[in-house]
Amino acid sequence: MAKLLTEIAIRNLKPRAIRYEVGDAGARCLRVIVHPSGVKSYVVRYTNAAGRRRKLTLPTGTALIVARKLAADAVLEAAQGNDPAAAKQAAKYGARSRADDTVERLADDFIERHAKAKTRENSWRATAGIFRRIIQPAWGKRSVHEIRRRDVIALLEEVASDRPIMANRTKAALSRFFRWLADRDVIEASPCIGIAAPAQEQAGERVLNDGELVRLWRATEAIGGREGACYRLLMLTALRKSEAAKLPRAEVDGSDMIAIGAARMKGKRAHTLPLSTQAAAIIAAQARGGKYVWGDSPIGHFDRIKRELDAHMGDTPKWKTHDIRRSVASGMARIGIDVPVIEKILAHRKGTFAGVVGVYQRHGFFDEMAVALQRWADHVEQLVTGKSAKVVKLPRRR
Repeated sequence: MAKLLTEIAIRNLKPRAIRYEVGDAGARCLRVIVHPSGVKSYVVRYTNAAGRRRKLTLPTGTALIVARKLAADAVLEAAQGNDPAAAKQAAKYGARSRADDTVERLADDFIERHAKAKTRENSWRATAGIFRRIIQPAWGKRSVHEIRRRDVIALLEEVASDRPIMANRTKAALSRFFRWLADRDVIEASPCIGIAAPAQEQAGERVLNDGELVRLWRATEAIGGREGACYRLLMLTALRKSEAAKLPRAEVDGSDMIAIGAARMKGKRAHTLPLSTQAAAIIAAQARGGKYVWGDSPIGHFDRIKRELDAHMGDTPKWKTHDIRRSVASGMARIGIDVPVIEKILAHRKGTFAGVVGVYQRHGFFDEMAVALQRWADHVEQLVTGKSAKVVKLPRRR
C-alpha cells in the first residue's frame, strides 16, 4: 500500500538484493525505485489510451515535490489521450523513426556496447554467432517494437525442433538483448519475460576412466602436431580449452609455470599454475618465435580435431573436450590429492573457497599445486607407458 513519502523517508529506504518500488500516497501513479546499488529514482506508472501499462522515468536527482508535479502532469496527459512516455522517447531519439529500430541495427549495437564490454571473447563471439545465424535471418529487418512473446516462442520452437540446446542458447541471447533494450528505454519490456528454456539440460557428468585417458593420449600422438600437443597439455594441467589454445609465450614464465592474466580467466582473476616436468616438456618442444606457444596463431577448429581424435579412439563412449578438465580433477582426487588443492589448480572461487573463506584465506598453495600436478603427470605417464615415471625435478620459484 502506498504511503505518504518524505525526502527523509526516501533517503532511509534500504537497498535489497533486487530492486523494489515504493508508492507515494502524495501523488497518483508516482513510485520510488530503490536499486541494489542504493540509487533511488522516480517513475510514473500509468495506463495509456490504448489500455497499455506505461512507465515514465523521471530525470535523475528530481526533488520529491517536483516529481509529484511531473507525475500529476503525466496522469493528466494520459487522461487526455496522450502518452508522455512515448513523447519522451520520441524527443530522446529525435527525428529517428521507430522503424529505424531494427533488430539488425540494434543487435550490432548490443554486441559492440554490451557483449564485448561485459563478457569474455568466447562468450560474445558465441552470442554474435547466434544473432548472425539464427536471429537476424528471421527478424533482421523487423522493428524491435514489433517483436512479441509469440514471435519469440515460435522462433525458439523452430530452433528446438532439431537443436534443443542451441534453442536454450538462443533464448538466453534474446533475453539479454531485450533486457538491454528495456534498460535503455528503447522498448517498454522484454518479450522474453516468462518464457521457459525450450530444453532440459543436465550438468556435465562425463569422466574419462584410466583406459579412456590412455586411448585419448595415444590418439593425440596419432594426430600429432600442435593440436595433439595442446590436448596432452589439457590432460596434464586441467586448463580450460581456451586457456590452453590461446596460451601466449608471454604467459609461460620460464620453464616451470604458466602465469595467466586476469583478462583471459573466466573469473577475471590472474592464475599461476605450476608445470610438471611432462607439461613443461610439451611446451619446450614447440617451435619458438611465434606469439603463442603453438606458433603465430592459437589452436582452433576444435570440432575437426575432436573428430580426428574420436576416429583414433575407436568405440569410446561420447565425450567432450571439457570432460578432460573434470576427468583430471576426479583423477587427482582418486589418487589422494586434497580437494582444496584441486580447486586451486582449477582456479575455482566457489566450493572450499567460497564466502568468508575466500575473503580471508590468502595462502597461494603454489607448492601444493606443484606436487599435485607432478603426481598426476607421473600417474598419466605410468598409465600410458606401463612403467613408473622417471621424474627430473625442476627448481621452482615462488
